[in-house]
Amino acid sequence: MKILYAGTPAVAVPPLVHLAERPDAEIVGVLTRTDAPVGRRRVLTPSPVAQEAERRGLPVLKANRVDAALTGRLRELGADVAAVVAYGALVPQEALEALPHGWVNLHFSLLPRWRGAAPVQRALMAGEAVAGASTFLLETGLDTGPVIATTTDPVRPEDTAGTVLDRLSRTAAPLLADSLRAVVDGTARPEPQRGEVTLAPKLTGEDARVRWEEPAAAVAARVRGVSPEPGAWTLLDGRRLKLGRVESRPDEHGLAPGECALRDGSVLVGTGAGAVRLTEVQPAGKKAMDAAAWMRGTGTAGVVLG
Repeated sequence: MKILYAGTPAVAVPPLVHLAERPDAEIVGVLTRTDAPVGRRRVLTPSPVAQEAERRGLPVLKANRVDAALTGRLRELGADVAAVVAYGALVPQEALEALPHGWVNLHFSLLPRWRGAAPVQRALMAGEAVAGASTFLLETGLDTGPVIATTTDPVRPEDTAGTVLDRLSRTAAPLLADSLRAVVDGTARPEPQRGEVTLAPKLTGEDARVRWEEPAAAVAARVRGVSPEPGAWTLLDGRRLKLGRVESRPDEHGLAPGECALRDGSVLVGTGAGAVRLTEVQPAGKKAMDAAAWMRGTGTAGVVLG
């Protein structure tokens, strides 16, 4: 089968690699977003998918929107079907109809839960114990198409959004390949989405700000969900303090929300119910450091985060 692959970030690289190395698949083109500024010097850099495709000698098309001209170029590639993994732009109806077997999207949630740009992040922030991935036929609606197949993955105690996405991008790659084959062969049986619909809009910087009035478990879930990007933060004396992993301590009491204390060598911060233990912090303009060392340097009394 001849495949058009559409994807942009690092999470879309493992499925691309899997398809490129699969004997029954031929990638005839890779669609990705245009080069973007990266780092403090804002150097224009190809997307991770573009870099992998170019390394493999695959034809690359770069565009931030799928218009009529691009649709014509995609049609000329002669693909049977398109695979989509976090491309980052909507695909209009004309383009969806340009390929004989349509477009198959790999989405990192158990649809219809967490439709949108940040499904794993939002799932972890909500405290869900199981993550997953779905393949579905792409429509013009936001992740609304009929589901072809799913896979589940239990969330581990040490997981962050980054680790779950990395794991799912690898374990779900064969699911995408098998779904593409079934669609092309005519054996796929897509089913309409059923169940509660929840949305997963792109994370903002404000989403990553810790709400100390929330219970300890919710604070820990928020930190896990926004790690590594955009990264959890709070305020100390009006300046941002970035937070590394935190541990929920629901049985720790006596601290007001945001109030810090050094107990038995650990930094605890009060929440709306219980406390959390800080493991690592990064003050503004400084490198990340052990939370206990930071606390000793700051002073052990009167430290309140907000």
